[in-house]
Amino acid sequence: MMTAPASNPPGWATAPTLWARLPTRTRMILLVLAIDLLAALLSCGVIVLNARSAVEVEMKAALANVELLVSDTIDLAQSASPETLLQTLRLRVQGLRHVRVTVLDASGAVVPAPSPRLRRDQHDPPRWFVALIAPATRQHELPIVVQGRSIGTARITTQPRDEIDEVWGYAVSLSLASLLVSLGLLAALYVAFGRVLAPLTQVADGLTQLERQDYTARLAPPASRELAIIAARFNSVAQALSETRAANGRLNRQLLSAQDDERRATALELHDEFGPCLFALEANAASVIRMAGAVAAPDRAKLTQRAEEISTIVGQVQTLNRDLLNRLRPHALGQVPLPDCLVLLLRDFTRRHSGTDFAGAFDGLGSGYGDVTDLTVFRCIQESMTNAVRHGRAGRVTVEAHEEAHARLVITVRDDGGGIAPDHRVGLGLSGMRERVGALGGTLVLDNGWPGTVVRIMIPFGSERSEDTSAIPDA
Repeated sequence: MMTAPASNPPGWATAPTLWARLPTRTRMILLVLAIDLLAALLSCGVIVLNARSAVEVEMKAALANVELLVSDTIDLAQSASPETLLQTLRLRVQGLRHVRVTVLDASGAVVPAPSPRLRRDQHDPPRWFVALIAPATRQHELPIVVQGRSIGTARITTQPRDEIDEVWGYAVSLSLASLLVSLGLLAALYVAFGRVLAPLTQVADGLTQLERQDYTARLAPPASRELAIIAARFNSVAQALSETRAANGRLNRQLLSAQDDERRATALELHDEFGPCLFALEANAASVIRMAGAVAAPDRAKLTQRAEEISTIVGQVQTLNRDLLNRLRPHALGQVPLPDCLVLLLRDFTRRHSGTDFAGAFDGLGSGYGDVTDLTVFRCIQESMTNAVRHGRAGRVTVEAHEEAHARLVITVRDDGGGIAPDHRVGLGLSGMRERVGALGGTLVLDNGWPGTVVRIMIPFGSERSEDTSAIPDA
């Protein structure tokens, strides 16, 4: 059975009505009960109208039959004495249904009956029912004429109580039968509604589990086709949420690994590159100090040599620092147009990888598409070229980037290397590219180019290109 929640669910009014607080099964039962009561009222109205019409017709027929009976009795008893005729007529009309016949003599006195009719009153209908059913009372007087002389009068009055009693008994029996049927139907509906609505309670419990981030919730398919569809969709959503959580967990772990790798590589470069340079600077500085502190005049040639060595080392440190900063964050992005940044990137790769020919075509690009989009384009091209050199051992790498219709950037990186190996595994670099492109609503496809590898990237961009919506952290 579905019970009313202890607190108002989200989206409810602060003060919901009493009807809204009732359980669904109770509301459905109340609706059925209201329909049943309305049907009962309509049935009572139809019974009253039909009974009123039937009683009216019955009274007219009874009145006509009694008039015919009185006339026949008078015609058959023409030879009898007036007293005998009146008594005979009184006996014949005694106990008739629907009418009461009063026999009056010539003086207007009522001719008494031998024994009055006894009426059973234990099932008398209520007055309101009689008032609804009973037609207007009709009265008709027939003169009693014997041999051309009037000896009395037969006064005929309609009496619908017998017919009304029968209608009341029928109505009571029908009402009791209808009440029993309605009670049985309500009980059956109460049980049926409980079974039908039970899966909704399971859905509510399952949604509560999802709200608590328990994505292991699953619903058993109920017998109802419609509810089975809801259960199937719920299970699909729960499965998708579970897979999304697992994917997020993997991405978080990869992000942490990438950060650790970047820190490790930065620390190693600082140790291997900056350390010797700083040591050489320290040694040359110490040599200059010793020369300056000597008693004899310093050797100008040696001082010049030391100064040149210090200048050379400082130049190396500046180059290393520039390369390191550019790897952490391209300093030109946002300062110069995006195509120029990509040209500088290709020049840097040509300088560092002299055995590979790098070419690019960026004429179809705008000057910029926002900080996040520009950084994503730069990093994806950088990572694709790095993979082509490191894993594909390519001799030529071609990069193309341009705008297409419907505000889309299309980037293609081709190489003539060894292509994608059958046992290829997605590394951190490719995962980072997919994450960046996916965050902008784009797609990334990696395929064999026969020969080599082709990376196709599509990134949509908005109408406000200069807007910076920093959704992706710098790497």
